[in-house]
Amino acid sequence: MADFFQREVLEKSNQKPVLVDFWAPWCGPCRVLGPVLDKLAKESKGAWRLVKVNADRQTALCQRYGVRGIPAVKLFYNGDVRAEFTGAMPEHAVRQWLAQHLPEKE
Repeated sequence: MADFFQREVLEKSNQKPVLVDFWAPWCGPCRVLGPVLDKLAKESKGAWRLVKVNADRQTALCQRYGVRGIPAVKLFYNGDVRAEFTGAMPEHAVRQWLAQHLPEKE
C-alpha cells in the first residue's frame, strides 16, 4: 500500500488534487459520507480524484497522517495535505468545503 499511496496519491497530487477518504466497513458515518464523496468525485469530471483507504487495513498510513477518527478526509495537493476534516458531513457542507479548499484552476 505504501507504494500505491506514493504513486496514486502523493505523485498524482502534483497533477491534480487527490481527496483521500480514510474509512472502515464497520463505521456508520463512513457509510454515510462514502456515497457523497463518490457522487461529488463523479460530478467533478476528473478535476480531482478520490482514493479510499481502509483504516483497519492501513494502520501505519493512518498513523503517518494523524488519523485519529474516521471518516477522515484529507485533500492532498503537490504532495502535501492542504485541508482535512473528520466525521460525516452532509453533501452541501462537503461541497462548500471543496469549494473553499480545492486550488483554483490554473
